[in-house]
Amino acid sequence: MIQPNTATAPPRKKLRVGQSASNQLLGYALVLPLVFFIGFLSIYPTVLTFIDSFFTDNPLDPPVRFTGLQNYFEMFKNPMINHSWGNTAIYVVIGVLITTVLSTGIALALRDNFKGRGIVLAILILPWALPGVTEGIIWQWIYDPTFGVLNSVLHSAHIIHAYHVWLGSSRFGTIFFIAVVQIWQITPLATILILASLQSIPQELYDASTVDGAGWWRTTFTMTIPLIRPGLAIAVIEALITFLNIFDQVYVLNGNASTGNSIMLQTYNTTFQNLNFGEGYALSFMTVIITMLVSVGLLKLIYRRVDY
Repeated sequence: MIQPNTATAPPRKKLRVGQSASNQLLGYALVLPLVFFIGFLSIYPTVLTFIDSFFTDNPLDPPVRFTGLQNYFEMFKNPMINHSWGNTAIYVVIGVLITTVLSTGIALALRDNFKGRGIVLAILILPWALPGVTEGIIWQWIYDPTFGVLNSVLHSAHIIHAYHVWLGSSRFGTIFFIAVVQIWQITPLATILILASLQSIPQELYDASTVDGAGWWRTTFTMTIPLIRPGLAIAVIEALITFLNIFDQVYVLNGNASTGNSIMLQTYNTTFQNLNFGEGYALSFMTVIITMLVSVGLLKLIYRRVDY
């Protein structure tokens, strides 16, 4: 009987194992500089902030003293800080919901190729490329109660009969109109992230859906949305982090007024205006922790692995 020749099988297996190990080492080598970079810019300052939050650090009241959790207790008793947390929660709810819906709709509209699509994408990305302060100045001109574009357009269209003060007149109104500016900035990035997920869906799935008689609405909500959940999760987390840390637009459009005060603006006021660095460190660290917890929670809620 002729025996099968298996003499060459082990070397091939060893070669594959060797190649796999080599690829793994290459992957670690490529990622390692990024890990050090992120650690230097993010983790190291966070650790220092956590340590410094246990000290009373005020240039007007030297020296620096260890006070344990006193900064955290004082922080929770401060009505301005609690008010800022409430404002920030409203920013997050309004901003994340509108950004998610708007970016998903735009991404669906841009999924298929059409004439001028590249120009539309280039124009779409412009708000995201602008600095936050620049956007605040642009929208300050739009919201101006005397000669602002918004009042002028609405008055010319006979939607309003008198010019309105859009910022500062009410808490919810101020937060909403400032959130619109941040939505205008972050929606392009969220759209690109969702569009990338949309373009990774095989066309064969849509062909099969058409053959089965599924309409656009059914295909979108039963197939497209579930398949883009990885990209959707990243877009939602990006919007969440942006609105939890909103600062530039609030500072430019509303100053230090309590109607739209965000937690980042309050951190700035506590640290650099009140010179209470210890409480500022505590507030900054709490913001980091809450951002991480809410981000992980949303990620677990939305993200699902997709296999085609």
